[in-house]
Amino acid sequence: MTVPKETHVKICGLREAEHVDAAVEAGAALTGYVFFPRSPRNVSIAEAAALTARVPDGVRKVALVVDADDELLRAIVDGAGVDTLQLHGHETPERVRDIRDTFGLPVMKALPIADRSDVETARAYQDVSDLLLFDAKPPQDATRPGGNATAFDWTLLSGTDWSVPWMLAGGLDATNVAEAIRISGAQMVDVSSAVEDDTGRKDVEKIRDFIAAAHLA
Repeated sequence: MTVPKETHVKICGLREAEHVDAAVEAGAALTGYVFFPRSPRNVSIAEAAALTARVPDGVRKVALVVDADDELLRAIVDGAGVDTLQLHGHETPERVRDIRDTFGLPVMKALPIADRSDVETARAYQDVSDLLLFDAKPPQDATRPGGNATAFDWTLLSGTDWSVPWMLAGGLDATNVAEAIRISGAQMVDVSSAVEDDTGRKDVEKIRDFIAAAHLA
């Protein structure tokens, strides 16, 4: 994956056709589908396949998984119509490399950030991932690793240099995404809960507003 010339937006946790269409029409570069039963955004492989079939060429279709085994990954790769795997669990660099080699798709590794040591820990994933996603560490009582509407200190990424493209996530919405991009230097951003009108249900206008704000930044 190459670094984009303009801010690329990923709308994650899509579950309904109208929201997939809204994301694509508004200019999302990536669409995300969650395969994690604890998430209110979880979809089945059949549901995801129906949604990804609506996505045109040139817009990525990302499967988010959490510590998935090879059996689940194979079922997703073979049946869900995705072209990228997002690993949002405790996968080691070795596991990330193995998944990329085994399934032959680009791999995005999500990494939780709270302080500078977390940024340095993330560097171990540069050589085994096609894309890194920096997200806020989840609260201690959280039941899922992402989608918790929590931000981290964006200055931790300011001026950092990476050998692969990276994406910013965590607590972003239409009112702060431009500032987040300015401070962190992100050229790619990810959003889920901030474009919902209820937990797990996206809102068309919020999708459009977020993408517009990111593109203007």
